[in-house]
Amino acid sequence: MSCSEYTGYQFQEVPPVREIPSLADDVRTGLFSQPRSLAPKYFYDHKGSHLFDQICETPEYYPTRTEASLLQEYAAAIIEHVQPNHMLEFGSGTSRKTRHLLEAARQSDHSMTYWPFDICSSLLHVVAGRLRSEFPGLEINAKCGDFTAGIEHLEQPGGRCLYLFLGGTIGNFDPIDAEEFINEIAAHMRPGDALLLGADRVKDTGVLHAAYNDEQGLTAEFNLNLLNVLNRELDADFTPEDFRHEAVFNEQDSQIEMYLVAEKQQSIYLGQLDRVLELEQEEAILTEISRKFSRQSIRHLIETSGLVETAHYEPDNGWYSLVLAGKPHLVD
Repeated sequence: MSCSEYTGYQFQEVPPVREIPSLADDVRTGLFSQPRSLAPKYFYDHKGSHLFDQICETPEYYPTRTEASLLQEYAAAIIEHVQPNHMLEFGSGTSRKTRHLLEAARQSDHSMTYWPFDICSSLLHVVAGRLRSEFPGLEINAKCGDFTAGIEHLEQPGGRCLYLFLGGTIGNFDPIDAEEFINEIAAHMRPGDALLLGADRVKDTGVLHAAYNDEQGLTAEFNLNLLNVLNRELDADFTPEDFRHEAVFNEQDSQIEMYLVAEKQQSIYLGQLDRVLELEQEEAILTEISRKFSRQSIRHLIETSGLVETAHYEPDNGWYSLVLAGKPHLVD
């Protein structure tokens, strides 16, 4: 694992622990089986990332602004409580929400190193450059890799570390995968370290439905763009106009489910796989789940990993949770 020094920051590739399926692999196992599905990580090509940023600004999509408001209100208390020497963020993206914590550290003259961990190397370089301009003197140790493929090869920071997993992304994991990932983080932590986890909460189904079916149609465009990704990357001939976006709340499993639904019977050829996908009218492809939690289910997720909840921040309406959990000191 090599580390390179750039102007004002470090950059390091983190090799996967487990084999990462390719897009072709995921299509073979997901699209050509029943029920049909695709992994949501393929949403985020250049267009998809831009669309998601726009979705976050819509009136209906409450998670981003609710989490940002909580971070703005409680960032100083979090930094004061943890006193981290390092802050490591899984799925850091543009680090937009993280700036509240960085600003709180600056305001309190608390110095620390920021470790953004993301799969996109070009984005990491751009973000590192911007943060160096916004926060002069901030040490940045960027990590590039797929954290869903394991973090055993991730360097362990020296001193106290605040681990971040924000954006409600834990909801995109099924229950087993969510527990396994939090367990991996907990195993990587040392006594005195902390995890700040963002999780969306169960709420009125009308609010949930509106958040994933915005009036501008941005979420629909975001979902349908996945077909453009398949066309480009696998030489497929999907016609996005022959599909519609659907997002429904599954009350039994407490999760939003996003689908692409075929509006007519169709045959799609995927050139790189040399296979034809046959779809019936109204046949659906699951493209994403977004699980919604109760306070009890969040606590269970945390405690199953051996961590201890030390603070729980939520708005008055209880729509979202920021949970601070610690790695307890060993007791003889």
